[in-house]
Amino acid sequence: MDFPVALQMFSLREMWEANPLAAMRAAKEAGYQGIEFYGQHYGANLYAALLEECGLVCCGWHVNYMDLDERFDEMIARNRAVNNHLMVVPWFKGEKAADWHKFAEWLNDMAEKCAPLGMRIGYHNHAHEFQPVDGERPWDIIANETIPQVCLQMDVGHVMNSGADPVAELPKHPYRSPSIHCKPWSQAAKFETPIGKDDVDWVKCLDFCRKQGGTEWLIVEYTPKDDPVTAVTESLTALRGLMRG
Repeated sequence: MDFPVALQMFSLREMWEANPLAAMRAAKEAGYQGIEFYGQHYGANLYAALLEECGLVCCGWHVNYMDLDERFDEMIARNRAVNNHLMVVPWFKGEKAADWHKFAEWLNDMAEKCAPLGMRIGYHNHAHEFQPVDGERPWDIIANETIPQVCLQMDVGHVMNSGADPVAELPKHPYRSPSIHCKPWSQAAKFETPIGKDDVDWVKCLDFCRKQGGTEWLIVEYTPKDDPVTAVTESLTALRGLMRG
C-alpha cells in the first residue's frame, strides 16, 4: 500500500518565506501530493490559490496553541479556506508535569470545540516529550490523557533523537496517527541525513501505519543546511521505494 506523501513546508522555509509559489512548485515537481503548512505568513486566499495553481492539497497545518486559544475563529477560517481538517500544535514546553496534565486537558477541550466544525486537533512532538518531567514523560501524559479524537502526530526523527524508539512507541497508541512526520535521523549525522541513509526502521514504522495507525498521510520534514530541494526530492524517492518493498 502506498500512502500519499506531503511535504511540511518548513523543509523549504527560506524559499517559502521569500517566494511561496516557487516553493510550492518545487514540492510539486519533486513529486509530493500534499502540503502541511506552518505559521501564518500570508493571507488565507493566497494559500488556497497556491494549492490550486500547483495541483496540491493541504493535509494539515501546524498552528501555535496560543493562536488557537486567542484567535480561534481566524484559525478555523484559514483552515477552511484550504479545505484542511487537521490542525496540529507543533510545540509545548511545560516545566512541571502539572503543566503537561493541564495542556492535555486543553487539547481535549479544543478537540471538542473543533469537532462540530468538522475539524480535528493534534500534537506534534520534539525530543523533550520523551524526557521525564517529575517522573512522567510528557508524551505519555498527552497520549494517555487525551481523547481518541486528538491526533498524535509522532515525529519519528525527534523520537530517535531523544533516545526512544518509534517502533516501540507507535503501537502503544493505535489508530491515533492520521499523519506522521517522516523525519530522518542517524546517530552519525543526526538530522543531516536523508531518508534511506538514516537509522530509522522505516519498514516497521510503515507496517504500523498500514495495520494500526489509521494513517492517511505521511509527511516528510527534512531540514538540511544545503540544497533542501534536492534533499526532500531524494527523501521522497527513498520513502516511496520503502513503501513498495
